[in-house]
Amino acid sequence: MWQDPKARQKLITLTRQIIQALNIVNVYTKQVNFRALQYFVTLADLRHFSRAADACFVSQPTLSTQIKKLEQELGVQLVERAPRKVMLTPVGQEVAERARSVLRDLEQIKALTRRAIDPTAGTLRLGLFPTLAPYLLPHVVPQLRNRYPQLQLQLFEEKTADILTMLQQGKLDAGILAQPIDDESLHSEELFTEPFLAAMPEHHPLARRNRIHMEDLRGEELLLLEDGHCLRDQALEVCQLAGAHEKVDFHATSIETLRHMVAANVGITLMPVLAVKPPISPTGNLVLRQFAGIPPSRQLAMFWRKSSALGDFIREISAVFSDLPSQLLST
Repeated sequence: MWQDPKARQKLITLTRQIIQALNIVNVYTKQVNFRALQYFVTLADLRHFSRAADACFVSQPTLSTQIKKLEQELGVQLVERAPRKVMLTPVGQEVAERARSVLRDLEQIKALTRRAIDPTAGTLRLGLFPTLAPYLLPHVVPQLRNRYPQLQLQLFEEKTADILTMLQQGKLDAGILAQPIDDESLHSEELFTEPFLAAMPEHHPLARRNRIHMEDLRGEELLLLEDGHCLRDQALEVCQLAGAHEKVDFHATSIETLRHMVAANVGITLMPVLAVKPPISPTGNLVLRQFAGIPPSRQLAMFWRKSSALGDFIREISAVFSDLPSQLLST
């Protein structure tokens, strides 16, 4: 590993980031006592010395002494002390607000260094689009928890364009999206191909067939999602190939809406296969039919910034998402 220039440079960069973060912590804690700030914010929240001491797991004299030292360090009075009542001075109120912000920043810095040292014990912010997230996550999250018990997985369900923006802004560590995605700043790792099924009411003529062909959709009106959903774009491609067209007076907001509108005899649609697998319950008056030959499908991939220090760990995570049981993706 150490002979690999890229690995060596990544280690150097990571070490510098950790040192920089620790230096920031040292600056804060040298200028103002970090523990005293915590005590003061707790007192500001509870407005009671005894309860604040209990919340901080220290004696009341200890908490009182630390806050007096903080006032001496800052050169101002923060607290008005009166029998049975604690009030903050005007400057004390402002300091309390700023102190809360400082404490949050310090916690984030400590979390950043922990994640840099051991990504499996940190937080991973992952974005998925709405027509995938509720159907994929139940099959993957348990495996992630078993494999990385200390990992905190923060999930964001957003449309494709929003996920790309959040990746570029550093608000997400990774995103699962449907190909193609044209962004040279992102690395991608292929996950799996998800086939589509045709969904129709029980009495639709195509429901009498065991399998249907793409040309069977010619002239059909398909129910589609509203603009912004990648599944809409994928279904429109199928419409173009098959000679079908969309039902122009209906645009759904979710797959669940599509499912129930088909069951209500409004029309037919395409369903990603994960959206009809357990734990999803069958829907009455809705028939699913496979496509003969190579079915229409979408290719899913994990995306992350090429500059991310978490690249190697995200690649490990992507392997868990790609290792789905074969029956989940079969039609």
